Amino acid sequence: VFLGLQLSAGLAVLLSLNMYSIALGAASMGLVVIYPLMKRVTYWPQLVLGFTFNWGALLGASSVLGACPWHICLPMYGGCVAWTLMYDTIYAHQDKADDVKVGVKSTALLLQNQTKPALLAFSTCFLGGLLSAGSAAGMGAVYYGAVTAAGGHLGLQS
Repeated sequence: VFLGLQLSAGLAVLLSLNMYSIALGAASMGLVVIYPLMKRVTYWPQLVLGFTFNWGALLGASSVLGACPWHICLPMYGGCVAWTLMYDTIYAHQDKADDVKVGVKSTALLLQNQTKPALLAFSTCFLGGLLSAGSAAGMGAVYYGAVTAAGGHLGLQS
């Protein structure tokens, strides 16, 4: 019942959007369906989560603008996928023992003691995506200041 209500609410929101956004939203359904299975198939379920979860970056732009400005949205989407890889890899380290017991995979199990360099790479890709999207969108000093602050915060955590 709860799942049915959530799916109905999501469909109602989707159908309130323009046709371009409806098609773009429907295109995400393959990712939504396969994501729960990915821990059994690949050591990169966090990547599939990133593709799935951050589809909203594409859908949000298209719902407001009537189309997706790909030169802006793809770098932002890619950066946000990298952000998801970063935070969910950290989170996956908490589940490593249980994941091994039940036979599922994760980036934490794959990366092991190479996690810190990978997190730095994911963070760099995140910031690069935001900077590229900001440049394509003609963003100003406030935007770049915020990205710089986010980069500084990420740097303090490494």
